[in-house]
Amino acid sequence: MTRESKLVSLFFLAAVFCASFEKVQWNVAGTVFLADLTAIGFLGSYAFDRIGSHRGNGRVPRTAAVLLAFLGAFLLVYLIGFFNLETTQALSQFGKGIVKWLIHFAFLIVGVIYLTGRTGRYFWRTLAWFLGGIAFNGAYGILQLLTAQAGRNLDSLFLSPLTRGASQINIYGAVNGTNVYRANALTGDPNHLGIMLLMPILIVTPLYLRLEKGHRYRNWLAVLIAFLLVTELATLSRSGILGLTVGAIVLLIPYRHLMFSRLAILPLGLVVIPVLYEAYRRRHFFDVVIRSRLSRSTAGTNTHLDVYSFIPQVLHVHPLFGLGFNNFSVYYEFVTGKTNWGPHSYYVALLVEGGLVGTALFVVFLWFLFGKLAAARRLGKALAAARDPLAARVRPLAWGMTAALVGTMAANVFYLTMSFLYFYVFVMLALVTPTVFAKR
Repeated sequence: MTRESKLVSLFFLAAVFCASFEKVQWNVAGTVFLADLTAIGFLGSYAFDRIGSHRGNGRVPRTAAVLLAFLGAFLLVYLIGFFNLETTQALSQFGKGIVKWLIHFAFLIVGVIYLTGRTGRYFWRTLAWFLGGIAFNGAYGILQLLTAQAGRNLDSLFLSPLTRGASQINIYGAVNGTNVYRANALTGDPNHLGIMLLMPILIVTPLYLRLEKGHRYRNWLAVLIAFLLVTELATLSRSGILGLTVGAIVLLIPYRHLMFSRLAILPLGLVVIPVLYEAYRRRHFFDVVIRSRLSRSTAGTNTHLDVYSFIPQVLHVHPLFGLGFNNFSVYYEFVTGKTNWGPHSYYVALLVEGGLVGTALFVVFLWFLFGKLAAARRLGKALAAARDPLAARVRPLAWGMTAALVGTMAANVFYLTMSFLYFYVFVMLALVTPTVFAKR
């Protein structure tokens, strides 16, 4: 591997690992995120590597060609919606949103080309770096929670000196003078962390369940799953729990016979026993917190539901192409009284900012993604029929990715994490799965 190729791999794995680090950002001519910087570094180094090695005219994989068509279609929809903009502020929001989206989609396309040309071993390495980055985020969240309970701010010790910005753990409220903390780790919101954690939980679980007896990673993965579940609970995210429940139901389709097995009970036992002990020890505290999170009359719940009422109003005025990309906050600032206020739902954003045409196009994109995952599941079944031991990895991986996608879609009913770079990294991995392992 040449020095340039090593640099490409370095930027690629760095972008994959940092994809969920929302808080690592700098205010330099706008907001600059570490994840976007590493993604741009990968795109630039890959382009120079291709030019320097005289491989610029190589054949584009079919999946990447389809993604290029989607890029053109989405861009056309957004550019048509551009003509619905009415203010300078709307134009500014549109420009910032388009640039960020182009970086993410370009990373998706080039990442698919890059991974398609690599080995299956490199694919597993990429997956490990991606899920490891989210797990690292969760570990930071637990340390953040423990530090806050000790009266300190972990972000001010490690993050603020790096970014020169102020941040801290989310404080949900107080019970009898004791603060209720919600871990947000390196994300911008505890709900974002709760939804991002769905990826490692739902992808690793079926792989763990299919590991051979005595495998060296078996116990380690059980501990990892338990740790991720505890971190999920520490976010107090209802959207995260919703996505986890929906994803778990998907996994019950192929693995329902393992529901009460020792393998399935082990990580759950590592979670339930300490959680029940702590809940019993601080009964009143947890009773108040849980009742509050289950209540449907809170201001946060009403906000999440109220944004859906904006859909018919917008579709009445701009039914086909919406208000314009990334422009919800501009048009509804007078309703919320807040600037830079998002729609609190990925599906509201689709309909309000992209109209019926943009939403229909995204549905087609999801159909394409689900089709690739179905192909990966069929490949796993074919490998099993051929008695190839790789089947015990490919089929669980495909089911885990399917569960993660469905769970994330359910959680995004009230949040917008599907617009973040980490989701594009996941889509990249899902799309190349059948291609990489079909080489077998």
